[in-house]
Order: sequence, then C-alpha cells, then structure tokens
Amino acid sequence: MLMINQLTEEQRLTKAVVSIMGNPKYTALAGVLMIGDRNVVDDPSVPTACTNGRDEMYGREFVAQLNDAELRFLVLHEVYHKLFRHLTTWRHLYDEDRHLANIACDYVINVKLVDDNGDGFATMTGVLEKGCYDPKYTGMDSAQVYNSLRDDQDGDGGGQGGSGSLPDGQNPFDEHDWEGAQELTAEEQRDLAREIDEAIRQGALVAGKMGSGGDRDLAELLQPQVNWREALREFVQNTCTGSDYSTYRRPNRRYLSSGMYMPSGVTEQVGELIVAIDTSGSIGQRELSAFLSEVKEICDTVHPERIRLLYWDTKICRDETYEMHDLDTLVQSTKPAGGGGTDVTCVTDYIRDENINAQACIVLTDGYLFGGWGQWTMPVLWCVMDNNEATADCGKTVHIKSRDM
Repeated sequence: MLMINQLTEEQRLTKAVVSIMGNPKYTALAGVLMIGDRNVVDDPSVPTACTNGRDEMYGREFVAQLNDAELRFLVLHEVYHKLFRHLTTWRHLYDEDRHLANIACDYVINVKLVDDNGDGFATMTGVLEKGCYDPKYTGMDSAQVYNSLRDDQDGDGGGQGGSGSLPDGQNPFDEHDWEGAQELTAEEQRDLAREIDEAIRQGALVAGKMGSGGDRDLAELLQPQVNWREALREFVQNTCTGSDYSTYRRPNRRYLSSGMYMPSGVTEQVGELIVAIDTSGSIGQRELSAFLSEVKEICDTVHPERIRLLYWDTKICRDETYEMHDLDTLVQSTKPAGGGGTDVTCVTDYIRDENINAQACIVLTDGYLFGGWGQWTMPVLWCVMDNNEATADCGKTVHIKSRDM
C-alpha cells in the first residue's frame, strides 16, 4: 500500500527513524535506535506495534493511518521500552498482572513523550482518549504506576480522572512480547544490556560534544537499577550450583515447533542456604514477605537441602530452619522486633559458633551497619534496601527500592 508522498510503510518507518536521529533533542538516542531489527508486519497479533526489548514490529495498517509526527511518537515509544529495559526489569509485574503491567509501562513512556514534545515533533492524536496517559504519573517508574493503578482498581485511589478504577476496556498503547524477551538466553540478555549501555554512553558523549544536551534521563540510565530479583536468582543458581545451566528451566520455545523439548538440565540438590534478615531499619513485613517469596520461588528450582533463616540486629534474634518439604511456610515468617543497633558480625560469629556449614548467605539489610561488613568464609549477596550509598566491601551487593517490592 502506498501512502503519504507515495512512500511505502517501510520507507516511512525508515524516514521516521532518520528524522529522530537528526533531531538534536534525540541525538543521544541514535545508538539505541540502531539496536535490534525493525520491521513492518501483516500480523493480527500486532495491531499497533510490539517489542521484545530488542526487536520492534509495526502493524502495517496502523502505520498507514499515522501522520509523520504520530509515527515518530510510535517509534520513540518502542525505543523507550528498550532503553528502560521494561521487559526484563518489570518481569515480576507481568507475572502478577500482564494487562496492568503493560499499561503501567506505557503510561511511563507516554507521559515522558508528551512532556518532551511540546514543539509537536512527536505527537499521538488520541493518546489521551486511549487512556495510557495521565500527567499525575510524571516522574514515576513503572512499578509506582503499577501500584497506583492496582490501588485504583481496588477502589483505594483516585483512578484516572478520579474515577476510582481503570476505564472499562482500557488496553495498552502497544503490544509487549514478554515471552519473546524470556526466550533470549542469559548470554543474549547480557549482550543486549551491554550493547544498550554502550549505546547510551556513546550517545551521551556525542550529545555533549554537540551541545544538544540530549535526553535528561540518560544520566540515570548510565547507572541503571539492577533487577534485584534477577540478581538474587543468578546468585543462588551460580553460587549454589557452580553453573549457569544448573537449573531445570522451561523449554526454549524456538525448539517446540520442531517437536523438540529442550530443557537446560537438572541440578543435583545443593547444600544449606542462609538467609539473614536485618530486624532494624526500614524493612517492614510487606518487604520481608515479598523477599522471602522470591527466595522460595528460586529454591523451588534450585532445591537447596534446607533454608536457614536468621533474624539479627546486634545478636541473633531468631533461628528458623526450613526443609524443602515445608518451604511453603517460609513466606509466612514474621520479623521479630529489633533491639536497636545493627552489627552483622553477630551473623558470622553465630555461623562459626554453631558450626553451620552453608554454601552461601543472602543478607537483607538497610546497610546502616556498625562494625563493618564482617569477615565471611562463604559467598555472600548483600541485598541493601533504600540505601544506594551502602555497598559492601565483600561479596556482591544489589540495591533494592522498597517501592519496587
């Protein structure tokens, strides 16, 4: 089908990308725009556009309906899904509620694009009516928007336009291929993350030299938040099994069409895993339950011999042991009241004195410690909540925002 100026949809898409790259406002995005494949498709499952976090697909009929400014808006929308790593960072939201997760991610991007394009360079007629735009979400990330929308659905919030619930039949702005994102192997996901990071660095450098300023969010993206759930899973799998391929994961769908069921292998049962919970600070019961739920889900695949749950402040407040057969009760554990002060050396002392022979330890803390990070004789992962200034001098550290739990 020939459209505006007798260009095909493929040619118009290319023109939109070139136009974006030539706009000083988006100079810094040039490298990210070059990542992955970008195709126009005749596929009813892609009524608007779709991305798996690397590649982009655009519905031919939808592209044909858009003017140039609207097509630039659509391309930027897909690119920002990639830039913000929505399909990997917020996978847990998708697991809870796919529809709401899609909408939350779309709100974040559309608010930004509308705010950035008062000059009319990229606009989308009807985006307000479509529902995935509300200026009240300015400055929020997808998890915050998701929680707000969920509260609105429950009647606890104002809802869009003060309605107290989502509009009937509200749909995401575009399609999100969460399953396709998960088909990327761990190595492919790491390569993609490195490629995006490098594109951001180069783009920021070029924008700086040109004096264009570029996208105001790039500085934060240069130091992206680590997905704590993925970091936790990787630590348990790699440390406790010694292999990236030690768990029995779901099959790669690329092989299913040929009738081949290709799991990644079965792990032998590993030893004891310690989870040490700081009873002081900002870690509430909601955050604790979310954290233990993630630990339990990981252990369902890795199969440690047992979980040793240690609550501590300046001493061990409680010691709980969970065998694999009663692991479901792990998430029901409640935090005892802390006695004041935080000294993690009480954990290492207790492990030594009780002769606990564990393979690894996961520590959940706010990072405000007296006496340093301790001396460890096993691999340790520090999950530090709401304190980006605290990074352990031993083991690995991942920072967690309580709002994302």
